[in-house]
Amino acid sequence: MIYITGDCHSDFTKFSTDKFPIQKEMTKNDYVIICGDFGGVWNYQVESAYEKHWLDWLDEKNFTTLFVDGNHENFTRLYNYPVEEWRGGKVHKIRDSVLHLMRGEIYDIDNKKFFTFGGAKSHDIQDGILNLDEEEKIYKFRKIGAYFRIRDYSWWDLELPTKEEMQNGLNNLEKANYKVEYIITHCCPTSIQAVLSSSTYKKDYFTDYLQKISDKCEFKKWYFGHYHDNRQIDSKYILLYEDIVPLEFESIF
Repeated sequence: MIYITGDCHSDFTKFSTDKFPIQKEMTKNDYVIICGDFGGVWNYQVESAYEKHWLDWLDEKNFTTLFVDGNHENFTRLYNYPVEEWRGGKVHKIRDSVLHLMRGEIYDIDNKKFFTFGGAKSHDIQDGILNLDEEEKIYKFRKIGAYFRIRDYSWWDLELPTKEEMQNGLNNLEKANYKVEYIITHCCPTSIQAVLSSSTYKKDYFTDYLQKISDKCEFKKWYFGHYHDNRQIDSKYILLYEDIVPLEFESIF
């Protein structure tokens, strides 16, 4: 069994047995895939007691937890976890059964090919990105309720992919003749984002990159998070937030 869901933001209670009872029938060879903003690796410098509790809790579940990164992750820490080969692609091993699906990789899971690519541009930074040493400005911004983040504390440059990561994705897709069954990302292609909102979300080089993949790649379904809603755009593109859906749930289109 494979299930897909959206952003967690460090809150994993939707995976409790009462909210997700099918897990009683699952094993470590069954998977729950999170479409970014996992949040289990977020604390500033070291794994906090809160993080340890929930990462261990997920690791003890019957199923295996897989996730792509979002824009709200501590990328300094995330990218320092051990890199291992898993099902044909590279992963960061957070726990034995909690794995980060890295950007631009292709995995063979239950004889199905998954292309994954995390990352997205933050939309809650209208008032800017500050540095940790700008203490007076941080205090002022917090006092007036400004929309800002602090570099390498609550925001990281790597929320958007590097040229190397994007090229890695293209190289792997080319090897697969641009054919996969499923694509898992955090944000979505520019044209799909425009359907969601004509003004709130602006296109950027990464949504344009995903658009090129969408135009060229042959796939069954594309699952993504980021936009905090549960919505099926059409027969292929599915936005997820709180919902946990089976991989092949019945389409309304």
